[in-house]
Amino acid sequence: MEEHNAAVSAIAGRLKEFYARKEPFRVYHGSTNSTRAVHKDRDKVIDTSSLNHILSVDKGKKTALVEPNVAMDQLVTATLAQGLLPLVVMEFPGITAGGGFSGSAGESSSCRHGPFDSTVQSIEIVLPNGDIARASQSAANPDLFWGAASAFGTLGIVTLLEIQLRDARAYVELTHHPASSFTAALATLQAQVADPSVDYVDGIAFSASRFVVCAGRLTDTLPAGQKPRSYLRRRDPWFYLDVQKRAAPSAQPVTDYVPVQDYLFRWDRGGFWVARYAYRYFLTPFTGATRALLDRFMHARVMYHALHASGLADTYIVQDVGVPYARADAFHAWLHEQLGIYPLWLCPLRLRRPAAGAHGLHADFADAAATPEFMLNFGVWGPVRGDHVRLNRAIEAKLREMAGKKTLYAQAYYTEDEFWLSYSRAAYEAVRARYHADHLPSVYDKVKVDEGAKARAREGSRMPGALREVRPFQGLYGVYKAWRGGDYLLGKEKRKKEGGLRNEEDSTATHS
Repeated sequence: MEEHNAAVSAIAGRLKEFYARKEPFRVYHGSTNSTRAVHKDRDKVIDTSSLNHILSVDKGKKTALVEPNVAMDQLVTATLAQGLLPLVVMEFPGITAGGGFSGSAGESSSCRHGPFDSTVQSIEIVLPNGDIARASQSAANPDLFWGAASAFGTLGIVTLLEIQLRDARAYVELTHHPASSFTAALATLQAQVADPSVDYVDGIAFSASRFVVCAGRLTDTLPAGQKPRSYLRRRDPWFYLDVQKRAAPSAQPVTDYVPVQDYLFRWDRGGFWVARYAYRYFLTPFTGATRALLDRFMHARVMYHALHASGLADTYIVQDVGVPYARADAFHAWLHEQLGIYPLWLCPLRLRRPAAGAHGLHADFADAAATPEFMLNFGVWGPVRGDHVRLNRAIEAKLREMAGKKTLYAQAYYTEDEFWLSYSRAAYEAVRARYHADHLPSVYDKVKVDEGAKARAREGSRMPGALREVRPFQGLYGVYKAWRGGDYLLGKEKRKKEGGLRNEEDSTATHS
């Protein structure tokens, strides 16, 4: 703890300097799992990239004490060594604990436990005035805890998290349930969520008439003659392709036994299915052989690096949006008609918070009258024809109409007034004022589309200007930068001047 406390004290001192000038700042984590344009000014940056350690795993309390830049694969490895697992593990190995807490992260166990922030018991946070505070879900400063959850760092810098764990098992018994309509798939999703023996639930819409719901149970038992089905090795199948092949339409459910780490990070290779669009972009055959040959580039950490270096995010729809079960059928029909993007990810999320959670951006999650217990998240990721800004705004307008929510790791095209129609502005601003953060940019300021930041990011990419708009050089440049590795959030000269800001590609990635 001595090294940790020294690092936190240094951060607190830097924040006091900014606070004396009432000056905003940015936090440098090392890398990012956001698709928003990123621009860092070294003179306004606080470096937290060294906060990437697991300080303890307590088998008796079933908790882990971790710094914010601890990545999911690092956390899972450490907890499995003690026979434990986090309740919610984000699907990409490089997503960090701090990113999950600050960025509304959820996964297939969120139908049972809620978003990742609901599995964090307490935090240490450095407030904008330099004070070091502690907050928990209900006992100590719950307004600060829930205010900081999903706030993208706009209440201060989280420097430590206490995460709830559970007993681990060796495998996930994973059953794939085919369905031929969205209505049938939704009914299966709800039935699996209602079964307390099921630990994980999500689904894939392959088309308007082909769906598969995937329901998992943790187990130590591997039936005689059953071989585990793995997804992390170079020659393993990508998960979604394997599901598509094995769960034939109108067939009976199929059950596999997946090693627990392979299940938790099953979406990493191929980034769900988004990497398939790269094959199309580069006119490359999409075969098992090419997937194995190019496997190094088909993992989420490298894909995010290439995405930011190339600037290609603007040509895609990348949104995670949730609607109440009662409106999910209508929303799917609208998505099919307006965008026609498939596959889609379907993930039920339990949103209800305890009464102490009536603070911050999602204060309404504590109000049973305002928010249903569950929403169905649609992962809508793919290229579109036409005006992508208009289409993104259309999605946001449809969400407002259907009382839905969107996860804010992606770009937000709302006007400020539109944004605050969907989020709890009064509760959010009240907690920011209470904890000396009201002079900082708000969540809206942080997630809105900023054309100036895009331009600066393009300039900082060092890609020759004549090639930026030329297919396929923009994508090739991103692949080249990912192949080289290193920092993609700060320019080379700025890193040298800062003398210590660095990318920890193996252990830091956040939503903010």
